[in-house]
Amino acid sequence: MADGVDLAALQRWMDAQGLGEGAIDSVETLTGGTQNILIRFHRGEARYVLRRPPPVPRANSNETMRREARVLSALQGSAVPHPRLIAACHAEDVLGVAFYLMEQVEGFNPTQGLPALHAADAALRHRIGLSMVEAIAALGAIDYRAVGLEGFGKPDNYLQRQVGRWQAQLASYADLPGWPGPAGIPGVDKVGAWLEAHRPADFTPGIIHGDFHLANVMVRPDSGDLAAVVDWELSTIGDPLLDLGWLLATWPEGDSPSQTDVAITPWQGFATPGELIAHYGSVSGRDLAALDWYVILACYKLGIILEGTYARACAGKAPRDTGDKLHAHTLDLFERALRRIR
Repeated sequence: MADGVDLAALQRWMDAQGLGEGAIDSVETLTGGTQNILIRFHRGEARYVLRRPPPVPRANSNETMRREARVLSALQGSAVPHPRLIAACHAEDVLGVAFYLMEQVEGFNPTQGLPALHAADAALRHRIGLSMVEAIAALGAIDYRAVGLEGFGKPDNYLQRQVGRWQAQLASYADLPGWPGPAGIPGVDKVGAWLEAHRPADFTPGIIHGDFHLANVMVRPDSGDLAAVVDWELSTIGDPLLDLGWLLATWPEGDSPSQTDVAITPWQGFATPGELIAHYGSVSGRDLAALDWYVILACYKLGIILEGTYARACAGKAPRDTGDKLHAHTLDLFERALRRIR
């Protein structure tokens, strides 16, 4: 066993799929705990990464694995940098959960520290942001029906559903004792009302990542280009401009990150928000006249998601220090939204 993975059962399944020969070895856990589990291993000359739900799966964990595998399969051969899907097991009788195998990505995540090459070269750091913009522009340009993602999401009334969906999510936290309620988030009602009043009339549907920021990309070790966009669990069919809004909502606004921004050192040289917007416009051809709406929606949605951990912490169901930290992020996101509204 390796972090909840029965290696003998996995090897038998791989044999049936014609994937490699010999024993599974060099097993290494990349992530684990309460999050989805990633295990890297060798079989013969080939290297694999297995992704499965956490040890105690959530209600939708298996379906999430199936959806991730489906979108990675659809991206094969596209201009979107992503881990290549090798094989997926949608059934739960092999390891007790759905899982999939993907290629190992050679690269690093910027939030985990810059290697010496990138730490010493501002031009490489600048390229990272532009490469991220190119990735979501390429993703939004894919004809999702042509790559087999019909029914992967519900684009009809997508924008109209957003505020109500997240208002209901916020209201659900009232079931957690100790949470001070939405009054603890200054501007939450004002931001929701503004979004409803200024919603774009229409959009061109496409694939969206759903959680696009610096922690969910791998950068090539020899350049500032992306090696892969990772963690596709929130991907769906919606308005691709929300991915750009999400990136801008989580990107430092000034010359250096604030306490609630991503911690990357050095930050100098990274593209400014204005440069990211201009580059996205040039490579995507999309109309950005309503971009503020998407940034404000991203602040609203992400802030409410993070507040959920704070509410659970107030009820003793999550570490209090983690909850307090994420609540500070929520307050920062709503202040960003209010600045854009003003």
